[in-house]
Amino acid sequence: MLNRRHQHGRRGEEIAARYLQARGFRICERNWRPGNALRGEVDCIAWQGKVLCFIEVKTRMLTANASVSPQEAVTPSKQRQLSRLANFYVSARRLDDVPCRFDVVEVWLPPEDSKEPPRIELRQNAFDYCGF
Repeated sequence: MLNRRHQHGRRGEEIAARYLQARGFRICERNWRPGNALRGEVDCIAWQGKVLCFIEVKTRMLTANASVSPQEAVTPSKQRQLSRLANFYVSARRLDDVPCRFDVVEVWLPPEDSKEPPRIELRQNAFDYCGF
């Protein structure tokens, strides 16, 4: 059984995937892990045209006192981890000449008793590749 935070995260990832597909992204991986080579996970890997996008989904509850954007939770440490994972993915699939970028999808979930739809924001090129 997933705890409430994980349930919100999974719901946010589902909403983000549908949002991306509706905007022409072709999702090739969800919750991708490299196996035992590295630690971590990429929420979504998708093609937008000829660009390979490594997408982090951040979900938050929409509350009156929400002051921090979900993108701010993608810390420099998380950016380095995503960069390492992307590097591994590109190398393993021999996609070295493919343009890549890092996006963040922010999903704001309304309170459960609300009839409001989720608020979704795509931040393309949210951060640059972080060498290690």
